Amino acid sequence: MHPETHLALHHARAAELRAYADAYRLAAPAVRPRPLRTRLGWTLVDLGLRLATSPRTPALAP
Repeated sequence: MHPETHLALHHARAAELRAYADAYRLAAPAVRPRPLRTRLGWTLVDLGLRLATSPRTPALAP
């Protein structure tokens, strides 16, 4: 294949892919950032679960 023909096909395909990506990005629903209160609540739940399931130290044999 002639290099210029190959380059033209490459540019055409790249333009198609860019158009497809833009259409997908515009069609995707916008993700709202979660409120601070929600993030803080889940962080505290995570911390509580970590504290509740901490590994216990083995009992020492007399």
